[in-house]
Amino acid sequence: MSTSAPAKVPAPGQPPAGGALDRYFRISERGSTLPREIRGGVATFFAMAYIIVLNPIILSGAKDMYGHQLDYGQLVTATAVTAAFTTLLMGVIGNVPIALAAGLGVNTVVALQLAPRMSWPDAMGMVVLAGFVVMLLVATGLRERVMNAVPLGLRKGISIGIGLFIMIIGLVDSGFVSRIPDAAHTTVPLQLGSDGHLNGWPVLIFVLGALLTLALIVRKVPGAILISIVAMTVLALIVNATATIPSWGLTTPKWPGNPVATPDFGLLGKVSLFGGFDKVGVLTGVLFVFTVLLSCFFDAMGTIMGIGDEAKLTDAEGQMPGINKVLFVDGIAVAAGGASSSSATTCFVESTAGVGEGARTGFANVVTGLLFAAALFLTPVATMVPSQAATPALVAVGFLILSHSIRDIDWADYTIAIPAFVTMLMMPFTYSITNGIGMGFLTFVVLRLAAGRGREVPVALYVVAAVFGFYYLMPALGLT
Repeated sequence: MSTSAPAKVPAPGQPPAGGALDRYFRISERGSTLPREIRGGVATFFAMAYIIVLNPIILSGAKDMYGHQLDYGQLVTATAVTAAFTTLLMGVIGNVPIALAAGLGVNTVVALQLAPRMSWPDAMGMVVLAGFVVMLLVATGLRERVMNAVPLGLRKGISIGIGLFIMIIGLVDSGFVSRIPDAAHTTVPLQLGSDGHLNGWPVLIFVLGALLTLALIVRKVPGAILISIVAMTVLALIVNATATIPSWGLTTPKWPGNPVATPDFGLLGKVSLFGGFDKVGVLTGVLFVFTVLLSCFFDAMGTIMGIGDEAKLTDAEGQMPGINKVLFVDGIAVAAGGASSSSATTCFVESTAGVGEGARTGFANVVTGLLFAAALFLTPVATMVPSQAATPALVAVGFLILSHSIRDIDWADYTIAIPAFVTMLMMPFTYSITNGIGMGFLTFVVLRLAAGRGREVPVALYVVAAVFGFYYLMPALGLT
């Protein structure tokens, strides 16, 4: 949902009012404007800039089988340059406002499952192979066939699940809610604040940002999300300079003494495509590639569906024209992440922050990609925005996605309503888009068979459900 008034769309048969840029990205045709696209691109960047810091922390903290660790500074460069390249590529070729960066979850698999059993170049080589498989599936039409086989009601469930997922990401990353430690011996997973109460300036910044964002959206103020991010960042800078704050979390709102950083490209190209198979064997190597592939494939699929629906890029059947270009770029991104040693790169659900600002085309991605490129040299500035200033956008957009999609599910048909319900709940509760999709697909197939409507299930969904069934049984079969 855009927070601005609808742009004037050219009459049928008339060219767009803008110049070559407008025509190439179809800005006016999609009911957007250049200022909206710029605001959307900036909002998306600030909503996901944390990855420049977080991805290096995850990867540099792990060791390969030889005890080697990746250099933190080189990982910052690899993460930023890969995000810039793939986001620009998605904008120029796919023409959608979906930014990409190192995928959370996949980087943990690489750091904790792959690297300890092989060298870092071997582990990254398996990520590259997963990217090649994704591109092969796109080239053969299988990936598009899987996406098109998903019923509309289940697609809406995926969109809602993503909305709830990004909302809980915003609540957790801001510190508004936190995980109750195992030492508490309770089955309750989350609590308000860090100790059951809302304490401290950082949480207050988030609360004020959420209220400001929602108030501006209600007032239909153009640039509501970006205005809130900037205003709360300025307030956070003032608070941090005048008060004693124990911790802001991942990023501290402090103007850096030296805003310029020199990029180190030492990790780019440090890849061994098949070396990992010599270390763990062919079967285990194939299963490792399969694990990375499954996560990248369905995480991106859910994100593309959800953002495409929210940005009004889908048709009446919920399908996105030109989806093959988007999917192929996503495959390139997975391989590029491995080639740069920044782990698999995938579509980021935080792109919804830009869509909430009105972004509808790939030009927003161009803006986001250029900001990631600038971050190669200005990383201290790019990571100055605290999560408490950026995450209110995720909460607001989560609501907007839910409000748009929930009415389109046929709640009277339990064979659709229950799988949609499972999908939308499992995403936030398991902190995984892939798990939400997998459990939703399995539930859909089982319930349609139980209702005697097995013939209505596309063959592609039977195959995908079987793949997910195998994936969930892998630990029991001793294959992990």
